[in-house]
Amino acid sequence: MTGMTSSARPHLNRRLAEFGTTIFAEMSALAVRTGAINLGQGFPDTDGPEEIREAAVRALRAGHGNQYPPGPGIPELRTAISAHQQRRYGLLFDPDTEILVTAGATEAIAASLLALLEPGDEVVALEPYYDSYAACIAMAGGKRVPVTLRPHEDSFRLDLDELRAAVTDRTRLLLINTPHNPTGTVLTREELTAIAELAVERDLLVVTDEVYEHLVFGEAEHLPLAGFPGMRERTVTIGSAGKTFSFTGWKVGWVTAAPELVAAVRSAKQFLTYVSSGPFQYAVAEALALPDTYFTAFRDDMLAKRDLLATGLAEAGFKVFRPAGTYFVTTDIRPLGTALSQEGDGFAFCRALPERAGVVAIPNAVFYDHRDAGAPFVRFAFCKRTEVLEEAVKRLKALA
Repeated sequence: MTGMTSSARPHLNRRLAEFGTTIFAEMSALAVRTGAINLGQGFPDTDGPEEIREAAVRALRAGHGNQYPPGPGIPELRTAISAHQQRRYGLLFDPDTEILVTAGATEAIAASLLALLEPGDEVVALEPYYDSYAACIAMAGGKRVPVTLRPHEDSFRLDLDELRAAVTDRTRLLLINTPHNPTGTVLTREELTAIAELAVERDLLVVTDEVYEHLVFGEAEHLPLAGFPGMRERTVTIGSAGKTFSFTGWKVGWVTAAPELVAAVRSAKQFLTYVSSGPFQYAVAEALALPDTYFTAFRDDMLAKRDLLATGLAEAGFKVFRPAGTYFVTTDIRPLGTALSQEGDGFAFCRALPERAGVVAIPNAVFYDHRDAGAPFVRFAFCKRTEVLEEAVKRLKALA
């Protein structure tokens, strides 16, 4: 016992006590242990464009970014982000004052919430939500107020009346995600217009996570919230290279916003990583300048994979919500029957699935405050090689 201390107080900050190990770590470990195909965690199983990988190698060899890059990000990348936003959306951002490079979108979310919230501030977030949202709100001392996207026919929809009712005098910020992970919902022009009007009317800040902006399918359209009336000066938009260029390990994300918002987020970010991903920033600057043919081919490839997995899941007996965006398919397990679906318990279903079918998925309930609302839903990732998806579909059809 020498050298040990005892205390009635737990070691972990009580704000984080509810979070523990992420479901992604648990399910990925289960995939390794059972040899199952991992369709749980959302990372590709192939690298992105060879010329972009070579751009990172060139930067390393030339000594670009091997030492601390500038705190806001290298000028080349900030300029490339600015050009990308203008070319695709007609939005003008000053590379020097309105763009901040971060260690992936996850740090951008953390820095934004730490910078903009005071203890007790309420944050209205769309539920189910990416798991870091809840943890970052908690670390900032905020209170999350979930507004649930609910299944309607073949998709999940936002109830605008419920959103308006969730806003109180204590609401500081709306946390929006479109295209939405995990449901695959892409908010419409009408929905975004209503969100913008609510933010202006109630004088709210908005943090909008748009990392899947280039993965929008069919008739759906990605519309940046910052482009709506009254939103340019109150919106922090978060983007990322990982999902678009299939280099998730590089951890290059960014924030675009008005100068005073970027300055606030930078004040928090400088005490998190300070800087990161030096040589990779040079490569991502080149990636953002790729021709439109790259982005179209990338989207079309993911669309084909979406349809392959979604059709296979439906044939296996799942109720499938075919996503309008992202690279995830959400399913309802209840049509599989009481025994197979573990009585509609997504956690139990996902823990049994590797042994039963040799596939790993993620229970959506982990993304909900209202666990019962998410209990029967399970998420599968389709950002994998075609042959991997074909084998996964073959295994899953055994459930039928």
